[in-house]
Formats: sequence, structure tokens, C-alpha cells
Amino acid sequence: MGDATRKRAMPLPELIAHLLEPCAYPHTVHEVRLIETHISWVLIAGDFAYKVKKPLDLGFLDFSSLDKRRHYCEEEVRLNRRLAPQIYLDAVAITGSAAAPKIGGDGPVLEWAVRMRAFPADSTLDQTHPISTAQIDAIADAVARFHRNLSPAPADCSSGEPAAVLQPALENFAQIRALGPSVETQTLLDRLETWTRTEGERLAHVFSERRKAGAIRECHGDLHLGNIAWVADAPLIFDCIEFNPRLRWIDVLSELAFLFMDLVHRERADLAWRLLNRYLEHTGDYPGLDVFRFYLVYRAMVRAKVAAIRAHQQPNAGDSALPGYLALAEHLSRPRPAALLLMHGVSGSGKTWLAQRVLEQIGAVHLRSDVERKRLFGLDALADSRHIPGGIYTEAASARTFQHLRDLAHGLLQIGFTVIVDATFLKQGHRAPFVQLAEQLPVPLRILSLQADPSLLRQRVRQRMAEASDASEADLAVLEAQLQGIDPFTGAESERVVAFRAADSADWPRLIAELPPPAPRPRIESPSRT
Repeated sequence: MGDATRKRAMPLPELIAHLLEPCAYPHTVHEVRLIETHISWVLIAGDFAYKVKKPLDLGFLDFSSLDKRRHYCEEEVRLNRRLAPQIYLDAVAITGSAAAPKIGGDGPVLEWAVRMRAFPADSTLDQTHPISTAQIDAIADAVARFHRNLSPAPADCSSGEPAAVLQPALENFAQIRALGPSVETQTLLDRLETWTRTEGERLAHVFSERRKAGAIRECHGDLHLGNIAWVADAPLIFDCIEFNPRLRWIDVLSELAFLFMDLVHRERADLAWRLLNRYLEHTGDYPGLDVFRFYLVYRAMVRAKVAAIRAHQQPNAGDSALPGYLALAEHLSRPRPAALLLMHGVSGSGKTWLAQRVLEQIGAVHLRSDVERKRLFGLDALADSRHIPGGIYTEAASARTFQHLRDLAHGLLQIGFTVIVDATFLKQGHRAPFVQLAEQLPVPLRILSLQADPSLLRQRVRQRMAEASDASEADLAVLEAQLQGIDPFTGAESERVVAFRAADSADWPRLIAELPPPAPRPRIESPSRT
């Protein structure tokens, strides 16, 4: 449940030491296990876990009085029930004496704790076991659903205003410096702080627009792998920020940036890009990516600060993760080379399958025509469009869809993202505006042309129709029409075509070698559970 206990350099407080005794609990306990973070102690006792807040005032949180700790215990239960109602039970008093404490006993209250149902500590996704693509998809779905159901910040709330966004970002640097880092670390902190100030000023108007658009919501606030468990074949997202409203009333993409950053830190950039694209397919929040890099650096600095605090609290507990997070923050601050990739092929040729593999390999944003067409008509990706008057596959609807895709691609390329536009692109008239866009900006362009035998195409389309689990609504009649209406590539287009046989997986390395290269990955120290 959170971060693992590190080797202690100082003795435990008397109360916590005696809470390790089974007799302190009102239910059967054979053994008590302690997990300690930089701000709390968590005691695993039988079927329950009790989280006790440390009496600290770190600036960004204040647990310095018993009344405050009670308040934040109650807040923790209230807020975490949004995502984990089956886990968070109540706030309970700890009574008796420090030498003989009782959970929920009679007498004066010594301390307060959050009472939770226990789950296996090794089920959190910051453990060493591999994370699957199915888990990432389930997490992206859950986070997108959570964000969609939250209300935007009220008009009289300052959260999301440029000053409110920049303040906690700059506080990270001050709080790390207050712990006496090395000269080398100070130099890196100076560079990162200068970048943060410059980017914060450049994006000030974007932050304001994000707030007006309703992107500021009461989020989880601490969405990293250590706060996500895999229980009963589903993600369990727990331990949100209860202690500081301004750290949870944030841009929804700041929330997602934390998890993206954590995956990159653990050398799973492929899963980070999968997470981002799955989330964006749900939300359509592509314009918000203008602020994403700022939030990635901010989140790396949050973890750097936590690492610095832990190293200060436990100076003999082992190597600090601070240098690794600072290196990651600097890597994330660097602009990425942009490129434009157009998928090309009839229905069933595997365009979306290949686009998914490519985006995970090189790091890209995937714009899918089937999804964006439906979004323009107010439909979810898997919705049946037949009830829309006039239909959504008219020539006018197609023109509107391709213009929308071009507008999105233009904006994303301008802010430094590689973009994959996933449409049939069988007509030269549909390709031409994107070819012109790549020349105008300019960015590298590749056309990934997928080819397959007609019999295989028909088999795939029939299977997709039967499963009804994809955004595409193309049937066999649509496929036959497509096969008869493919415009040949122009001479200029042919120079940019990378052909791929849909049934030839051995062709994959050759295809990747012909694509624009991904940004170099940072050299990061071995991930630490911090």
C-alpha cells in the first residue's frame, strides 16, 4: 500500500513502535507490518490497514496538530472513495497511551488514522513485475472516466490560473534547495528552474484558456504507479492528495503527465505513449498537449522533491533517487523532433494495428478518422451511427472529418509532436492537404501503405463486424467499393511511401528503420520505489 519501508536510520516514535503489537487492534491480528513514506506510517494488521500521518509541516502540507491530522484523515476517506470506495472505510481514533495504544478504544485521543481494507502490498504497479498493455488500457479507461465525471473548477476558484500553476512548480526547487543539495545538483536545479519560469510565462495564456475550457478539476493529484494496485483483475487507484486542495484542483493533463512520467522513468516509454493515446481517444483533449511537456517536467520535479525529503529523513537508508529524477526532468524539458505519418490502406488492412505499434516504438500522437468522425457528431467511438439523420459517411461529413484531422495535426506538429493520421487516404485529394502541411511547416512525412490479399481483408472485416468492438463501421460493401477506388500515388508521394505487407510480421524491423527516429531516451538510474 504505497512505498516500501526503507532501512531506518532513526528509531520509530513510541506510539508507532507499539502499534506494531497485535494487541493494539480490536480484531484478530497475527502480525503487523509497517510501510513508511515521507509523510505517513501505514500499518498492515490482518484484513485492515491503518494510515497514520506524521506530525509534519513541509510547507505544501501541514499535519502539525492533532486537529489537522483528524481533518485530513476524514478528507482522505472522502476523496479516495471516488475511485476506491471498497477500500476506504473511515477515520478512527487511537486511544490509550503511547506505550499501550488502542485502535478505536476509550479515553483521550492520542492520534487519528485512516482505516482501509488491506490488499496485497506487492499488487501495486511500481513493483518489479511487468505491466501489461491490458493493464495500461484499463487504467487509461478508468482515469478518462474519472476525469469526465468531475465538475470543472468554479469561477471563483483561482486554481488553473497561470500564477497558481507556476507556484507549486517553483516551490519544488525551493524545497529541494532547503535540504542542502550538492553543488552539481544546484547547477541542474538552476537550469530546470529557468526553463520552468520561461515555459510558465510562455504558456500563461494557454493555462488561462485551459481553465476557461473546464480542464481544471478536483483530480486525484498523485497518480503514479505506486498508487495504483492491480486487484481482482482491475486497477485500484488509491492514496489521492487530501492535504492540499491546490495540488488536486489541477489540469487533467497534469494528472496524466504524472503517470506518463513514471512509466518513462521505469523505461517503459512504449506504455507511456499507449496510455496517453488511449486517454486522448476517450477525451479528444489534443489541444491540451501544448501544456503537457511543462507538466511532465513538473511531475518529475515532484518526485525529485520526494526523493530529496526521504534522503534527508533517512540519510543512511541508501542511494537517493534524486539524481535520476533530475536527469529525467531535463530530458523531458528538451523539444522532440516532429514528423507526420499518414496511414494508407483499405478497411481491414491493419492500419490501426500498425499505428499502435509505431506510436509505442517512436512516441507519437495517433489521430484516428473513425473515432474523430464520430466525435464530430457527438458519438462515442463504439457508438452505432445509423440513427444520425443523413448519416456520418456522406461526402460532406468526410470533408469535415479530414479538415478536422488536418487542423489537429497542424496544432500538434507545431508544438513538437510526431503525429500519425489514421485514415484510408485512398484518394489523392484527401492526401494532398497533409502533404502540403508537412512541406509548409516543414516536417518529415512518411506514408505507411498497408497491402493485403482481398481474401484476408474480407475475413478481417467480417470478424470485426461480428465482434462489434471497434470504432470502424466499414462493412464488406464498403470494402469492395474501396478496392475499386484507390488513387495511385503521385511521383512526389511515392518518394515518401513505406510499404508494409499486412500478413508479414517479419517486415516490421525494416519498416521501423525507414521511419523518422524517436527522440533519444535519457540515461536514468535504476528505478527506485520513491
